[in-house]
Amino acid sequence: MRILVAGGAGFIGSAFTRAVLEGAVAPYSGAEVTVVDKLTYAGNPANLAPVAAADGFRFVVGDICDAGLLRNLVPGHDLVVNFAAETHVDRSLQDASAFARTNTVGVQVLLDACLAAGTPRIVHVSTDEVYGSISAGSWTEDTPLRPSSPYSASKAGGDLIALAYARSHRLPVSVTRCSNTYGPYQYPEKVIPLFTTNLLDGLPVPVYGDGEHIRDWLHVDDHVQGLTLVAERGTPGEVYHIGGGVEMTNRRLTALLLRECGASPGLVRHVANRKGHDRRYSLDCDKLRRLGYLPQVPFETGLARTVRWYREHRGWWEPLKQTARARHEASSEGNTVREGALR
Repeated sequence: MRILVAGGAGFIGSAFTRAVLEGAVAPYSGAEVTVVDKLTYAGNPANLAPVAAADGFRFVVGDICDAGLLRNLVPGHDLVVNFAAETHVDRSLQDASAFARTNTVGVQVLLDACLAAGTPRIVHVSTDEVYGSISAGSWTEDTPLRPSSPYSASKAGGDLIALAYARSHRLPVSVTRCSNTYGPYQYPEKVIPLFTTNLLDGLPVPVYGDGEHIRDWLHVDDHVQGLTLVAERGTPGEVYHIGGGVEMTNRRLTALLLRECGASPGLVRHVANRKGHDRRYSLDCDKLRRLGYLPQVPFETGLARTVRWYREHRGWWEPLKQTARARHEASSEGNTVREGALR
């Protein structure tokens, strides 16, 4: 079994890669894994350090928009999983060009390479944000897409390209849409690692608006479980939701992080809402449950483990935050001042 993981040095992609190479994904025991990653700011080779010496592991620095590279790289792989994406909403509001390129055009280039190579199975990883906002109930997989940000619009574009390739070319690709994923090795501009690392250092944390925006939380190990089920049992051309089933307000999440970090509520700073800020996300995951999906990590347990990981791995996140701080200070217009506020 040979697996190609696009974006495998990022947060979720590296979790999938580590799980496969550490033998935690039973269907892929003994699989060889090739990671291709452009190593932009959120792609980090340190995320793969635990498996860097594993048998069958190969790392390639490259861009999924590079058609020549993919023509040579994709053939011979039995499964391609695409995690490669620009993901931070605030960044997309400042400059959407990289998002359109990677999240939409990159999907097309990758799928063309899979089509030429006759790849037997492809999973394209997406997000619940493509639906916009929902005030009550939950989205099903056939809910119309109404993205609110350039980020979510670019992801919706990639989803539609994948589904079109399944329909027009009979390419064996499925699409997954996940809720907010958390866990170790997540780049510290996302809310849980940002808040955790700030609070551990006694620094303030930014909460958008009234803090009553609602998100569903999914531990990265459960996300990997869901992806594996889709790869193994999912139907090509279909969309599958991967959620944690834990909806809570950003205010409640912040309170839990304050408790876990032993920090003062006085560190919370409310900031103005971002443009087009979605109020609530909620996924109906019945379709994936019929394939055997059941989240295994209780949220408060997963959150405590995640905070502990960041507490014990300063050597991983401190250089990343120093680099981000230097980038902000070098910005003549201060464009990243609110970067990392709650999604």
